[in-house]
Amino acid sequence: MSRLSLIALALLATATQAAPREGTLYKSPTCGCCAAHAVHLREQGWVIREVATQELAEIKQRYGTAVAPSCHTLLMAGYAIEGHVPAAAIERLLREKPASVRALSVPGMPAHSPGMGAYTPGSVAVLAIDHQGKTRPWGKF
Repeated sequence: MSRLSLIALALLATATQAAPREGTLYKSPTCGCCAAHAVHLREQGWVIREVATQELAEIKQRYGTAVAPSCHTLLMAGYAIEGHVPAAAIERLLREKPASVRALSVPGMPAHSPGMGAYTPGSVAVLAIDHQGKTRPWGKF
């Protein structure tokens, strides 16, 4: 491989890694913890657009997260992220890109998850949701 080819590959890898993660977070107009979760993701360098809406039930139904609902839904890179999912779990999803996973969820609003008080890494149980609406453990983050 030529020196020029190696330089081009290195630049491509750097550009890919440096590209910001972007997503749209749909939330209730009155929810503060949803905005706090967006802050958690922004602290990772991600670009998160917040959209206040009264149509969360329809969004959850459309994107398959109604089976394990929480207070907000984030759409990112073709996946739905339901609730206070830690950035590390989302990073794993985006890195592995499993065809069998449609969404991730942290159902409800558990304490110590990102946006729900002081986050305790390793304490948040995350579920994967498949295309048939079945859930399975994704891990603790």
